Amino acid sequence: MNNYSEVTPYIQALAALSDLSNNISPQMYSENNVKRGLRDLDGTGVVAGLTEISTIIAKEKDATGEPVPCDGRLYYRGINVRSLVKGFADDGRFGFEETVYLLLFSKLPNKAELEEFSAELAKYRTLPPSFVRDMILKAPGKDMMNILSRSVLALYAYDENPDDVSTANVLRQCIALIAQFPLLAVYGYQSFRHYHNGQSLFIHYPKPGLSTAENLLYILRENGEYSPLEAKLLDIALVLHAEHGGGNNSTFTTHVVTSSGTDTYSAVSAALGSLKGPRHGGANIKVMQMFDDMKANIDTKNKAAIAEYLTKLLDKDAFDRAGLIYGMGHAVYSISDPRADILRTFAKKLSVEKGMEEEFELYETVENLAPKIIAEKRRIYKGVSANVDFYSGMVYKMLGLPYELFTPIFAIARIAGWSAHRIEEIQNAGKIIRPAYISVKSDREYIPLNER
Repeated sequence: MNNYSEVTPYIQALAALSDLSNNISPQMYSENNVKRGLRDLDGTGVVAGLTEISTIIAKEKDATGEPVPCDGRLYYRGINVRSLVKGFADDGRFGFEETVYLLLFSKLPNKAELEEFSAELAKYRTLPPSFVRDMILKAPGKDMMNILSRSVLALYAYDENPDDVSTANVLRQCIALIAQFPLLAVYGYQSFRHYHNGQSLFIHYPKPGLSTAENLLYILRENGEYSPLEAKLLDIALVLHAEHGGGNNSTFTTHVVTSSGTDTYSAVSAALGSLKGPRHGGANIKVMQMFDDMKANIDTKNKAAIAEYLTKLLDKDAFDRAGLIYGMGHAVYSISDPRADILRTFAKKLSVEKGMEEEFELYETVENLAPKIIAEKRRIYKGVSANVDFYSGMVYKMLGLPYELFTPIFAIARIAGWSAHRIEEIQNAGKIIRPAYISVKSDREYIPLNER
């Protein structure tokens, strides 16, 4: 067989047979009291563990003791993310390194500790000899997340002590991966654009004195230049994506895989596979594509036309016919997503610098119209608001980042949270994570082959 990528007529027929054999109907989940997606109908997640790393607040109890939706709040190790961002932004500092330290060690570093930790990250901000040539340039791929995952697994072979799951060794591996993720992602993209798009190949080595955000822009851009506001906004985006509770899909994956006792590289690679999905880390790309389609098909200065387009999205009559307004709604938040609120404020400033005020106004218009239209068209159990993906895609676009790097940048940030959760799982869990599934298939007798 020469073409392994081809879906042959036989495989197509087997797929149809597989579809026919699936007799699990949606109502069977409620009949068996199954929390589909490990969530209740009101969006409340099924409690699967304990964590000290982050807290998400989306409801508060009213005077009668009933939980009611409230403005969303996110805490890293007990510290409100709004306060964290305001703290380093008011000082004119970059905050990602400070955030990583907080997530890993449950304390804010003092000046000396922050400088020492930043220097340690800079020390690990390199790759093994010939790694870029042998593992990235010689095997260029078309999907940046797959390249990133493959590169992480390849690093296992360069680690002289890869399977030691002691806290110190896992911490060493995690710090190295946090430092290396920008290199793996950007070099993978440079390989892609050279070998698949025919563009010039350039590889910049990071500078020790730069922050994670600055280095990311420096190694990505051919001239290595960026404005202070660009670097600061990317830094804030990294901080806001660094962690989001133990129940998000990729972090839960980290816990599940870690609980088996496997190595750090396997656990992180599994988390990357989860984050790649369009229902998780790939959502901001869908937001951008949706807006591109909107601008190509309607007059975006006409509010009535925008409202009609949003209605068509829900009716599966526009864009990808999925029935979704991408970037609206969240599994936990209802009234507001604090990350979206923070990004909106800084995105507005960057839109002025980039001359993109009209585009920013379009986003605000959609953000205001969408919840009302969704409420009219759908039966919803909680409010709907813009989530972090709604504005992160616009921020990345204003920064001139390619779509191919949107989800890898999410991973560059979230590796901090994954690392903290992996260490927490190792230190506290004594059992492998293994939930139960209810079989709804009746018993049948085996039929000998010559009687079928």
